[in-house]
Amino acid sequence: MGTTETTKVFIENKDIDWEDMGNGVRRKIMSYDDRLMLVKVEFEKGGVGSVHKHHHTQITHIESGVFEVEINGEKKVLKGGDGFYIPPNVLHGAVCHEAGVLIDVFSPMREDFIK
Repeated sequence: MGTTETTKVFIENKDIDWEDMGNGVRRKIMSYDDRLMLVKVEFEKGGVGSVHKHHHTQITHIESGVFEVEINGEKKVLKGGDGFYIPPNVLHGAVCHEAGVLIDVFSPMREDFIK
């Protein structure tokens, strides 16, 4: 498997533009190759990551803020420093209770995120 033009060895936040996702959410695709993707997602208070599923494995680190995370029908309030794991094809979503940032890692990369 090869890499793409957007694979970055050194990832500098200042060089990457935010993409408005609506619902009080915006994201930055930090870097990726065919097998892995790193995405920064910023939520305003009240921002919603609607319940959805995808075939990718996802691990998320909560950089800051407070989120009510739902995974497979179970809800838990998590805060900065916490994280969560989502297996493939499992329904999940989040509601932001205190503005913050999630760091998402996907395997394989999310082709649907690339325009």
